[in-house]
Amino acid sequence: MRFDIITLFPEMFTGSLSESIIKRAKEKGLIDIKLHQLRDFSNDKHYNVDDTPYGGGKGMVIKVDVVDNAINNVKTQNPNVKKQRTVLLSPRGRTYNQDLAKSMTKYDNIILVCGHYEGFDERISDLVDEEISIGDYVLTGGEIPAMVIVDSVTRLLPGVLAEDSAESESFMEKDSDDNYLLEYPQYTRPVEHKNKKVPDILLSGNHAEIAKWRKEQMKRKRS
Repeated sequence: MRFDIITLFPEMFTGSLSESIIKRAKEKGLIDIKLHQLRDFSNDKHYNVDDTPYGGGKGMVIKVDVVDNAINNVKTQNPNVKKQRTVLLSPRGRTYNQDLAKSMTKYDNIILVCGHYEGFDERISDLVDEEISIGDYVLTGGEIPAMVIVDSVTRLLPGVLAEDSAESESFMEKDSDDNYLLEYPQYTRPVEHKNKKVPDILLSGNHAEIAKWRKEQMKRKRS
């Protein structure tokens, strides 16, 4: 899978997309990540990407023509892609969750458009397939949401994690009401630390009862 990220601050991604699971996925050739500086697509000699809003108001608004140029340029770099998804990272978008992450694994190419300043020209919405928000709070820009999407989608791709690792994680199993369950509590040595002991059931060796206990704990944590 290829991720194309359109951003004003590509240097923000240097650490987060160059370590751990993402790094290994890149080394295996399972994902490719390309960063695109939004200013490179400006029609302005000063490389401006924003302007004051019509009708007045505070702040600056990202220009539609600049984003249009950027998206079109990225798409021409991937002319043979069969399944492509363009996403605008916006606070008013659909709230991101595990179901949405899983649905995005079917694409060969995901284009992520990061915002900044007071927002986007409304017409930019017509240039993308959907808008996504990672939660109801304010962030400086779309870079952190882009990192979240790349990370969460990558770990679901075949070959990225050990065969059964993803299935055992939080939000990968549902209860009878179709609600995702959180992962059960886990312990390791020492058996006792500051008067807090590992639950006896985990030391019993009874794998059937351990599995039952873990299932109960997953439901309890969710409630």
